[in-house]
Amino acid sequence: MLNQALAYATAHADQHLQELLDYVSIPSVSAQPAHARDTRYAALWLSEHLRDLGLKADVMETGGNPVVYAEWLGKPGAPTVLIYGHYDVQPAEPLELWHSEPFKPVIRDGFIYGRGSDDNKGQHFAHIKAIESFLKGAGSLPVNVKFLIEGEEEIGGPHLPIFVEKNADLLACDVVMISDSAMINPTLPAIVYGLRGLVYFEVEARTASGDLHSGTYGGNVQNPAMALAQILAQLKDDHGRITVPGFLDDVRVLSAEERAEMARVPYRDAEILEETGASQVFGDPDFIVAERMGARPTLEVNGIWGGYTGPGQKTVLPALAHAKISCRLVPNQNPDKIYAQVKARMEQLAPPGVTLTFSLAPGSAAGTIVDRTAPEFMAAVRAARATWGAEPIFMLEGGSIPVVNDFQSALKKPVVLLGYGLPGDNIHAPNERFALDCFRKGIEASARFLVELAK
Repeated sequence: MLNQALAYATAHADQHLQELLDYVSIPSVSAQPAHARDTRYAALWLSEHLRDLGLKADVMETGGNPVVYAEWLGKPGAPTVLIYGHYDVQPAEPLELWHSEPFKPVIRDGFIYGRGSDDNKGQHFAHIKAIESFLKGAGSLPVNVKFLIEGEEEIGGPHLPIFVEKNADLLACDVVMISDSAMINPTLPAIVYGLRGLVYFEVEARTASGDLHSGTYGGNVQNPAMALAQILAQLKDDHGRITVPGFLDDVRVLSAEERAEMARVPYRDAEILEETGASQVFGDPDFIVAERMGARPTLEVNGIWGGYTGPGQKTVLPALAHAKISCRLVPNQNPDKIYAQVKARMEQLAPPGVTLTFSLAPGSAAGTIVDRTAPEFMAAVRAARATWGAEPIFMLEGGSIPVVNDFQSALKKPVVLLGYGLPGDNIHAPNERFALDCFRKGIEASARFLVELAK
C-alpha cells in the first residue's frame, strides 16, 4: 500500500501543487471582518475537497468561524488518527513589503510564496494529499482517519476549546497528529515535544484628561509615553533576563538528557542573524539559542504608541500612551499567575501621576509537554527517519498551539507534533513561503506515519 500511495503522489505532484495554490489564494484572514466571507468560503472549499477524495466531511458551526470535520473509518479494528490544522491565516499587512501579492501565490526559487502557504494550509494539506494518495492509489488506508481543521487559530481559537469538549466522542482517536511547526533545515526532520503557552495584554498609561501644550505643561506634568517606556525597560535586565518577581519560579528545569538533545540542534547565532537581519544575538547568556527558543519564557513589547505620530511637527504632551505585551510561557507556568505578576510589577513601577489600565486578551494558554515514550510518538520518529534519511531531532517549540492542551484534556491520547515548515518561511510576516520539497516530503512523511501507526 505504501509503495502504491507514494507512486500516486509522485504521479499527481503537479495536480497537488495546483490545488494548494488554489487553497492559498483564498484570503481567509480571521482577524479582519472584511474577510469574514472569505474565511467561511475556505471552510466550504476544504470540506468539498475532502468529500471529493472520498471522506465524509461537514462544516460544523462553533459560534465563531466554523470547523471542518471529516472522517474515513473504513478500517475496523485499526488505530484512528485525528489530524488537526487551521485554514485561517494571519493578516497580510504591510502589503508594500511583499514581493508578490499575498493571495495570488507564485512559485519562485523552489518555494510557494503566499499568505498561509506554510502557516498552516501547506502543512495540513500535505496530510490531505497523503490520504488521497492511499485512497486513490491503493484503494484504502492502513488506519482510520479524522480531520479537524479550524478557522480561529490565528485569533486565539476562542470557540475551539468548547467545541472539542462537547465533541469528544466525535473526535475520539488513538493519536492526534499536528503539523504546525518547523524543521531546522530541509534535510533534518524535527519532532516537537513541548510548546510554549501565551498571555497577551494591553496597557494604557494616562496622565491627563487630554493632550497638552508641551511648552506650557512640559516639565510640570508626567509624560505617559516616557513613563511607560521607563516601566517597560525595568521588566528586564541588561542581558534580557526577566526581572518580574516570581515570573521564573515555576519554570520547568531541563534534564541533563534534554540539554544534551538541545545541544544537537544545529541552530546557533549565525542562523538567527541570517534569518532576522539583526546586528547581534541578544538573550540570557546562561542558555543556548535552542534553549532560549523553546525552554525559556519571554516577555516582549509587541507594539508601543502615544501622542502625535503623523508627518511634520506637533508639540504636544500626550495624555495617553499604550503598549501591547506578550509573554510566552513554558510548561508549569500558570497564565493567570503570570499576568497578575507582570501587572503588579508594572503598577509598582509606575511613577506618581501615572494611572495604568490593563486589558487581557482572550486565548491565554499554558505551555505543554507531550509524551516522547508513547508508541505513537515513536511511529512518527520512524516515519521521519525513513522520509529524510536522517535521525530526527527533538525540540521545544517557541510558538503556541493552545488546542494541544484541549486535546490532551478532552481526548486523553498522545499528541504528535511533526512540522514541515522552515525557520525562514516568514510566517506572520510579509513574503511567507513554503518549500516545494517540504510539501512533497510532508506528503511522504504523513503516508509513512500512517503505515507505522498501523503496526
